[in-house]
Amino acid sequence: MKKLCVTVLFMALAVAGLSLRTAGLQPAGVQTADQQFHPRVPTVTFDLVWEQATPQEFTVRTQADGPSTYLSRNPLKQLQPGEEKDPDYTLDFTMSAKDAARIFKLAQQAKYFNGDFEYRAHRIANTGKKTLTYADETRHFQTIYNHSENKAIQELTSLFQGISSSIEFGRKLQFKHKYDKLGLEAELKAMEEAAENHNLAEIQIVSATLKDIADDSSVLNIARQRARRLLAKAGK
Repeated sequence: MKKLCVTVLFMALAVAGLSLRTAGLQPAGVQTADQQFHPRVPTVTFDLVWEQATPQEFTVRTQADGPSTYLSRNPLKQLQPGEEKDPDYTLDFTMSAKDAARIFKLAQQAKYFNGDFEYRAHRIANTGKKTLTYADETRHFQTIYNHSENKAIQELTSLFQGISSSIEFGRKLQFKHKYDKLGLEAELKAMEEAAENHNLAEIQIVSATLKDIADDSSVLNIARQRARRLLAKAGK
């Protein structure tokens, strides 16, 4: 009898043209294709593909309310005999309120990426194929470029590349903390220099890794001091 009632309910929903989510029966977290194309919460996505870089590809996707995801991969890396392909790396994090607001303000200034922002006055060096996408319940725009003179596009590019740099430094620090503690000082020095040159963003994403190093008495003191200074920059 219970199975019959559920069957009748599903048939009624189909006739009424209602989705399972409307009825509260679709599993939480499952998005339809339309919901991904037109998400309920405004979303900005940045993709960079550049074979000469490491990583060769990365994507940062952030919602206006903060939840964000990062993906990096090296699909075209030349492997040495016996070397295995790098696995894709993914990370969920929360964008700071300050940068989340900045991202969506810049997107608005760039007309939500509805247009061609590629610089075409003359040929310039390739620095990777970049894609910015904006999506909300009623809009979905995307622009692809190598270099742009638009100030909002430039700021967004710099910010997202800085986020990737912070996360990738964090990955290398985790590895060295586990397998090469003597190598931590050089890596942290490079990270400090990147921060001083304004090439990092959202350093707090890797604050747990920096704190682990700063608190580890088996790590060289100079490396621990660098980790503490970076934590201070991250506001931690």
